[in-house]
Amino acid sequence: MGAGAGAMAAGTYALLRPQGAPELPLLPQAANAQEATAPETGDAPEVLEMVLGDPDAPVEVIEYASFTCPHCATFHRNTLPQIKANYVDTGQVRLVYREVYFDRFGLWAGMVARCAGPDRYFGIVDLIYERQAQWTQGSPAEVAEGLRNIGRMAGLSNEQLDACLTDAAMAEALIANHEANMAEHDIPGTPHFVIDGEMNGNMSYADFAAILDERVAAAQ
Repeated sequence: MGAGAGAMAAGTYALLRPQGAPELPLLPQAANAQEATAPETGDAPEVLEMVLGDPDAPVEVIEYASFTCPHCATFHRNTLPQIKANYVDTGQVRLVYREVYFDRFGLWAGMVARCAGPDRYFGIVDLIYERQAQWTQGSPAEVAEGLRNIGRMAGLSNEQLDACLTDAAMAEALIANHEANMAEHDIPGTPHFVIDGEMNGNMSYADFAAILDERVAAAQ
C-alpha cells in the first residue's frame, strides 16, 4: 500500500480501537500466511449498497446495524423475518442494510458477508447473526476463525476467506462508506431505522408495522 493508504489505515484503526485497548492490527492475519496473496493496489474498490425488495417500492427503510450488537441480532432473528414476509416480499418496502462498525470484529464480519458477492450477502448475514454469541467470543484470532467457519458454511474456501479478510483496500473503502453514512444520519445507536427519511430507534414488530402501514397508505 502507498503512503496515503497507510495513513488512512492508521486513521481507520483509531476509529475501531476501543479506548485504552492495546494496539493490534486492523485486519486478522491469514490462516495460512504462506498462501495468502495481498490484493493488487489500484482504485478503491466499490462498496455496493445492500438492498432487499423492489427498488420501486413506495416505502424505503434504511437499517443501521452492527454485527456485534446483540439487539441487532435479536431484531434479525425475530422481527425482520416478519417485516420481510409482510412488507418487503409483497413489494411495499425496500430495505437498505447499512453496516455500522463499533469495533474491528464488526468490520471483519462485514468483509466475510461480502466475500461471496451481493447475491449471497444476506444469507451470510443471517448466519453471522444466528451465531453471534459463538463467533464474538475469545481472542482476535479465535474471532477471525469463527467468522471463517461461517464463511465455510456458506461455501467459501479458505483461500477466498483469507483474501477477503486481509483485503486492506476493501477495509478502508468499507470504513469510508461507514463514515459517509454516519455523516448522513447521526444515529445514536444500533439497530436504528430511517423510514422514509424519519429516524426511529429499535421497536417491536407491532410498532414497526404500524409505521409501515401508515407510510404505505400515504404513498398510495
